[in-house]
Parts: sequence; C-alpha cells; structure tokens
Amino acid sequence: MTPADPSDTGLLAPGWTGSPAASATSDTAYLRALLDAESALTRAQAALGLAPAEAATAVTTAADADRFDIRSLVDRSRAGGNPVIPLVADLTKAVGGEYGPYVHRGATSQDIMDTATMLVASRTLDLVLTDLTRTEHALARLAAAHRDTAMPGRTLTQHAVPTTFGLKAAGWRSLVLDARDRVRAVRGTLPVQLGGAAGTLAAFTAYGAEDALALPDAYARELGLAAPLLPWHTLRTPIADLAGCLAFAAGALGKVAADVLVLCRTEIAEVSEGSGGGSSAMPHKANPVRSTLIAAAARRAPQLAAVLYGSLVAEDERPAGAWHAEWEPLRDLLRLVGGAARDAAELTEGLRVHPDVMREHLDLTHGLIVSERLSAELAPLLGRTRAKELLTEVVRRTYAEGRSLAELLAEEPELKDLALSALTDPARYTGSAGALTDRALERR
Repeated sequence: MTPADPSDTGLLAPGWTGSPAASATSDTAYLRALLDAESALTRAQAALGLAPAEAATAVTTAADADRFDIRSLVDRSRAGGNPVIPLVADLTKAVGGEYGPYVHRGATSQDIMDTATMLVASRTLDLVLTDLTRTEHALARLAAAHRDTAMPGRTLTQHAVPTTFGLKAAGWRSLVLDARDRVRAVRGTLPVQLGGAAGTLAAFTAYGAEDALALPDAYARELGLAAPLLPWHTLRTPIADLAGCLAFAAGALGKVAADVLVLCRTEIAEVSEGSGGGSSAMPHKANPVRSTLIAAAARRAPQLAAVLYGSLVAEDERPAGAWHAEWEPLRDLLRLVGGAARDAAELTEGLRVHPDVMREHLDLTHGLIVSERLSAELAPLLGRTRAKELLTEVVRRTYAEGRSLAELLAEEPELKDLALSALTDPARYTGSAGALTDRALERR
C-alpha cells in the first residue's frame, strides 16, 4: 500500500503541473507563507516597541519551512479546523525560552491564514503576470505580421464576410491585456489581515500598544502587502476581487483557446499548434494540447469563482464554514489560471498560421462571402429592388451550378462596366480590419 502523501503531485492536473504557479501554491509554499506571516507580525510589533528586537530575530530565524513537518501539521489541523493552531505550537517550541511567547501574540488564526493566503496569491499573480506579458507580446507579433492576411469571418459557425487574422490576433491580445490590467490592479490591493479575536485589535492594546491602528500598517510594510482600512474577517472583498480577476483571466485565455481549437480542426487547418500532442491509439494525430488544457481551465474557473463569491455571505465576526470554504477553490483558481497563462504563452509563441489555407477557404463559397459588398455596390446602379432580385438569382445559381459569383455577374449586360474581379475578391473586402489592428496594437 502506498503511504499517504501530503503533497498534491498533480497526477490529474496536466494543466497546472510543472507551472510556476504549481510551486507557488504548493503545501510547502503555503507553509512558508504562514511562517512569513507569523514572523512579520513579530517584526512589526518590534518596530513599534511592542516586542524586543531580539524576539523578532528569534522568530524570523525559527520560521524556516524546512524545519516543520507538513504531514504532522495536516494531521493535527483537524482538531481546530485550520493549520495555524498546530503551527503556532510548533513555532513557539522552535523559538523556545524567552522569546517563544512573542509568537502569534495578539493575533487570531484567521489573521495568519488570511495574510498567508494573500502572500500566496500575490506571489502567484506575479508569475501569472509574467506569462500574460509573454502571451500579449506573442499576439502583438502575430497581429502585426498578419495585419492584411485575409481569412473567412465566421458567425454562427458559417462564413460571414472576410476579416483578417491580424484583427483576430489583435482581439485576442486585447482580452489578454484586459486580464493583465485586472490582475495587476488586484495584485496591488491585496491586504494583510490583522484584527485579533473579533476584529477590534483589543489584544494589541492590552499588550501595550498606544495606537493599535499603526500595527496593521507596520505589518503590511513587513510583507509588501496593502494595509486594510478595517479588519476583513467577514468583509471578504479581497477574496471576491481575486475570484473576479482570476475568472476573467481564465475566460480571456479560454477565448483564444476556443478559436484555436476551431481553426486547427483537420478540415479547417488555418492554424496549428507549434508542437501538437500525440495520441495513445492514433499515430497520425497532433492534438492541440495547449489549447485543450486552457479550455479546460476556462470551463472550471467560473464555478470556483462562484464558491468564493458565495463566501461573501459571512455571519458575525468570524463565520463557521464560509471562510473555510474559500481555501481550496481559491488555490485551485490560482493554479488553473497560472497553468493556463503558462500554456497560453507557449501556445501563442509557437502558433503556426497558414495564410494559403485561409485564402482557399475564402473561395469556398465561390465569391458569395462578399455578397454584402455587392448589395451595397449594385443598389445605386440598379435600384434596390432590381439589385436584390439579381443577387438572389445569382446566389441560387452559384450554389446550383458551382460557378463563381463573378462569372455569373459578368453575364449580366447591366454590369458590363463594373470591375467584377476586384469587387468579388474577398481579400479586397476586409473593411477597416488593418486600421483596427493598428489601433489595437497602440495599446501597451
């Protein structure tokens, strides 16, 4: 029988396994964040004269994650419902003697757990931002390179009017930048948590603080997080903000993946992943694995975010269950988005575009993809009624006879003076796609 393993190795999670976010959200990373939160609290109190400087040094030195047994902490956390309680006991013992009493002094478990969660989130979001930047840079290059690469625009799965791959890539990039901006904004506001037993800071006053309100500020400075206006034990805005920005990021990257999955189908093949994955049964396949994993993350993220939004309904000064319900879905969200951002960077940096195939597909409808343009061009020449009648008949014959729209229109005496080859060329009917791409690429 395999012995119990406290770590999540990611056997069923190829989307985030091996990503920077996987390491940043591991049990060891959480333990390190909990210890960072504890040691920073002692240092903040020392900075305000509430603890000896030697106590801050002793606690910081003892707060080394390698010195603690995660498996033991896991087993003992059931008794109190969170890992902080056994960790405080172990850290106090590790500090020992004269300075042990300064460990966790005045705090409550939620202060440390919430602060550690913000540390894990901030460290993971930094990694996500790096990969989002890689992705938007790759998409900017694709958009510029294919500014005028015409391809079919599709609405409700069918050919509509021509567009360009450059505009499509610029649109993807715009979403990625929207995600970046939201993640960056939330990252800058993640706060420490410090309120004591019921959010009044009373214990710190009892331990001699003349101005207990200065302590959260000092705590925030120690950790590089924001100082909250109020203790937020049951005011869960930071968690909801994280849920929102992470769900949005997953959806933005999911849009890119969804388009790639359609465009790389065998019968479409307008793009392909740089290094497709294999199949256990079909040697000929090169599966779009990166896009598939991103799409999977995008499907899961909204439901995880919903759990976090549900935890806003938190009773009293500490809730029974609402707070506890946040931990796993938030970590899952951080992992999913971190993995999706990693995969999106790899996907877009290696994406292969096939302009010749796009051009072939523009001709699949024998020129009917520009029927909108002909409606606008012929109405002033023939009158709206005659133009509509003519186009309706020509469209019918195009489908029935398999002849091109330009060829059939050329048989109409009324149109002998029109440059039909130019009017029916899909590559010449991309509207302002180039200018829109240029404008989108101005955004930094």
